[in-house]
Amino acid sequence: MTASIKSVCVYCGSRHGARPEYGAAAQQTGAMLAAKGWRLVYGAGDVGLMGEVARATQAAGGQTFGVIPEHLFRREVGKRDLTSFVVTETMHERKKVMFMNSDAIVVLPGGGGSLDEFFEVLTWRQLDLHAKPIIVLNTEGYWDPLVAMLDRIVDQGFADPSLRDFVQVVPDVAAMAEALGSAFG
Repeated sequence: MTASIKSVCVYCGSRHGARPEYGAAAQQTGAMLAAKGWRLVYGAGDVGLMGEVARATQAAGGQTFGVIPEHLFRREVGKRDLTSFVVTETMHERKKVMFMNSDAIVVLPGGGGSLDEFFEVLTWRQLDLHAKPIIVLNTEGYWDPLVAMLDRIVDQGFADPSLRDFVQVVPDVAAMAEALGSAFG
């Protein structure tokens, strides 16, 4: 990773989800990353929202860094035509490589895997293991229950109020671009 290129790790679904707005947001994210000259770091799949964000990044001339574990190569249709493509042995190794090669984290709509990735980087941030921005793209209110859960965790005394400061929730890709631009300086 060169100092001049910022990299954004995108966690998102390996499925398209129930609403077309999710796919549109993934495509807009990929196009925005390329337009800003920021590299996409993601799970290397060519399915669901992962495929949408990667293809949009590529179509707009952006750089892509994909990381996929061997056991998911067929299920997630590993996308080999990326700028950089890494195959790992385990999911843990995948998440570590993605995190270590990024300057910020963005969470688009997704399922259990996206939640796993989100809570891991949030926990690491809470423990002062990193200071990377974590941005949740709340497309059509998809993550409203997650935001309510974070508030409940704080309200019920299981985390300091600072937990909410570690996560920036944005309504659309334009707001995400602004948040990333502010974070990158």
